[in-house]
Amino acid sequence: MKLLVLLSRFPFPLDKGDKLRAYHQLRYLARHHEICLLALTDEAVTPEAEAAVRPLCRGGLHVHTLHKPGIAANMARALATGRPLQVGYFYDSAAQRRLDALLREFQPRHIYCQLIRMAEYLRPHAGRYPMTLDYMDVFSAGMARRAGNAPAWQRPVMALEARRLLAYEAEAFGWFQHHSIISDQDRQLINHPQRQQIHVVLNGIDTDFFQPTVRPKEHDIVFCGNMSYHPNVDAAVFLATEILPLVQQAHPAARLLIAGTTPAPRVLALASPHVSISGWLPDIRDAYASARVFVAPMRVGTGLQNKLLEAMAMRLPCVTTPLANNALRGTPGQDLLVGETAAELAAHITRLLAEAPLAEALAARGQEFVRQQYNWAAATRKLEVLFEE
Repeated sequence: MKLLVLLSRFPFPLDKGDKLRAYHQLRYLARHHEICLLALTDEAVTPEAEAAVRPLCRGGLHVHTLHKPGIAANMARALATGRPLQVGYFYDSAAQRRLDALLREFQPRHIYCQLIRMAEYLRPHAGRYPMTLDYMDVFSAGMARRAGNAPAWQRPVMALEARRLLAYEAEAFGWFQHHSIISDQDRQLINHPQRQQIHVVLNGIDTDFFQPTVRPKEHDIVFCGNMSYHPNVDAAVFLATEILPLVQQAHPAARLLIAGTTPAPRVLALASPHVSISGWLPDIRDAYASARVFVAPMRVGTGLQNKLLEAMAMRLPCVTTPLANNALRGTPGQDLLVGETAAELAAHITRLLAEAPLAEALAARGQEFVRQQYNWAAATRKLEVLFEE
């Protein structure tokens, strides 16, 4: 099948959740389909990144760069016309013309669009091509949670953006024949009467890559992710300033590693003799392998936390919140430990650090859970079935 794929970011390196999902889906779709990829980017694409993606795109690889002056103008236009700022940021008239030309030249049998912020490009083509929209996460819910925790001066803008995204998510539903999303928890947040028709397409985990590694444990606790992404910034601050001090009441020397690309100033400010901030790492597996317990204390955001899948695959005992586990669907007390407050999360961490047999048993069950439940081939096959209808 000739398949045109539309992405808001170049899908390599795998330093953000949407890029990881897109890359692995492309890997499996490329086995049976001729893919033409149009990816936007607001940063330079390295030759190494292009070399990783080009073999997956027999129908052509096309990269469109968004420039800051154009982004600012497009966001201002979105604000004035009632569209979400997310949509304005990524919508560029030159990219629209490029997509229109590709559709005429490539003549795809199906179009696959990742994320609501890219749907605007396909509004003119609704009804002309079979199309699938991958909501992945529910941006409106994530923005509403951010608004609730933001400084007072930011709340009105974020609340407005949340309302616009909520309406836009529902409006765009009708432009596409099929829809996918990362979890049932997210599906229930789409404000559309036919939301149950949205197919849950999970992420997978590359268990050949993420395997247990034996190395000295330099840290007791680790948290990984894109450290400029607000939900991760919030979790890192929560972990370092509220949870870690409680853990240190029982384990005074406990050390925390916060690992991941582009740490925000709030994250960098957490550095101390007991808190290390790594920034970008060539191999994120080193961060997981260096610690005894993985903690993802997510309080805002939506979607499935790939960081939990990676840590569990590497046989680390994991602690998280109900918000993250509702998407993951692990069994608390069996596959991982779940708590909501700083005291609950600290108690779980303290126990795992003190009881090695418990930590090992939890890690083993967690590893088996992700191996059984999260498989890229099976997940991507669900997409193929939609494309073939």
